[in-house]
Amino acid sequence: MNSESSASTVMQRCEILGSYSEESGRLTRRFATPPMSQVNETVATWMQAAGMSVRQDQIGNLIGRYAAQSKGASTFLLGSHLDTVYDAGKYDGPLGVMVALACVERLYQRQLRLPFAIEILGFADEEGLRYHSAYLGSSAFAGTFDPAILQYPDNDGISMATALRNFGGDPEQISEARRSTDDLLGYCEVHIEQGPVLESLNLPVGIVTAIAGQNRFNVTFTGEAGHAGTVPMQLRRDALCAAAEFIVAVESYARSIPEMVATVGQLELQPGASNVIPGQVIISLDVRHKDDSLREQACRLLQERSHSIAKARHVACQWEEFHQHGTIPCSQHLSELLSKAVSELKHPVVTLPSGAGHDGAMISTLTDIAMLFVRCKGGISHNPAEAVTKEDVAVAIDALERFLLLLAQEKRQP
Repeated sequence: MNSESSASTVMQRCEILGSYSEESGRLTRRFATPPMSQVNETVATWMQAAGMSVRQDQIGNLIGRYAAQSKGASTFLLGSHLDTVYDAGKYDGPLGVMVALACVERLYQRQLRLPFAIEILGFADEEGLRYHSAYLGSSAFAGTFDPAILQYPDNDGISMATALRNFGGDPEQISEARRSTDDLLGYCEVHIEQGPVLESLNLPVGIVTAIAGQNRFNVTFTGEAGHAGTVPMQLRRDALCAAAEFIVAVESYARSIPEMVATVGQLELQPGASNVIPGQVIISLDVRHKDDSLREQACRLLQERSHSIAKARHVACQWEEFHQHGTIPCSQHLSELLSKAVSELKHPVVTLPSGAGHDGAMISTLTDIAMLFVRCKGGISHNPAEAVTKEDVAVAIDALERFLLLLAQEKRQP
């Protein structure tokens, strides 16, 4: 199968997977839902046709294994996630799994086995959409899963443990999903860039240097609900006004620090009536930067600012951190091999950090990681307008395959 044919297959498969959704007319695929089962069943069929043994682990990760030349060999990991955000595009996550599968298919068609096995991982949850806790699949695989979150309810009151049982998983045996590190060589994830850099440089792919650190919080402002017509302005304890002032402060601060990004993406307001002063507002806050010290300083300063605003407006303010990870550097050696692969394909090599989080952040606790970004139109992601070209996908397949062959050459050397 040549590059163009492989890329066409990848594009077609992303279209097929994009049809498995919880909602009519738009793509939404949350953790442990029937559409996720459909995706796992479909991808498992493709994996088996490519000569892979396939299993689903206790958290719902799909794992396909392509055997090595000989028993007892080491293993290299490839993959990405198969869940989506609300109203998603077709490529964030699934593209990485499909590109990895295309590489294995090409090996299988040539009856070629490498000196190491390849495992393709289709992670069950990266986005954290259903239970507001990201990386469920890769954290279980890495052995860092927190069992306490099994009791979290979704918006319908269904606990994660119940949903997982219905999905065919086993909440009592999550620890069994942890992958042993004894035979691991590393992990490489192909992903759309989710940013505009590659497009601005007119390049198909780029080598990721690091996954930027991030902190996520829920910030609660609690004032006092009251009648919109009878409480004088100077006597109000309006939680929404406090939250609004803080949101603007977040934007202003992030703009003042190069490469800092901070986002308020969710707001929950009580009691939520047009004639009632808001008594409580809960907002999300997401802070990211590749420099851990600058990111941590931003979190401290923003927390101080929120309390200052709250005090001035006579409301209370409470912070709850629900996600945190430091900046994850990619392996210099694996990144150099990726760069060599891209260079041998006669494409310029460009390196760039990832501002978005990825499953590789969790897998880095098990083994070295590398990432290859693919150009996406307009830098758009988490959006139905998400788009890649067949030509760029072909480059990604060739680069990943060449990377695996370069790694194989290293392993064959005495």
